[in-house]
Amino acid sequence: MSNVPDDLRYTKEHEWVRLDDSGVATCGITDHAQSILEEIVFVELPESHRQVQQRDHIAVIESEKSVLDVQAPVSGKIIEINAALEETPELINDDPYGEGWLFRIALKGKGKAGNLLDA
Repeated sequence: MSNVPDDLRYTKEHEWVRLDDSGVATCGITDHAQSILEEIVFVELPESHRQVQQRDHIAVIESEKSVLDVQAPVSGKIIEINAALEETPELINDDPYGEGWLFRIALKGKGKAGNLLDA
């Protein structure tokens, strides 16, 4: 069974969001999604400072088995990407809710976070 932390919010497409008190959302893909992909070999991350709308396709994760288009789970501005994934994309497999995070978004208003799912 997949690991599903109860302090995060989720999309139906298996992205997760960790909201902090300052309105910043750290985002990644779930343990379930990484297990389906299996061995991740490449990650294309969004550009920093890009404005995104919820459900925009903004990143790509490739494995030896398949490709996953990652959607923005919330609306706002990309303020940071996990540059470590460029050299070590397997961090997503090893620690999808920690070191394998993908990007951080400063929410625009509430960023539509209210329609995310709980664990």
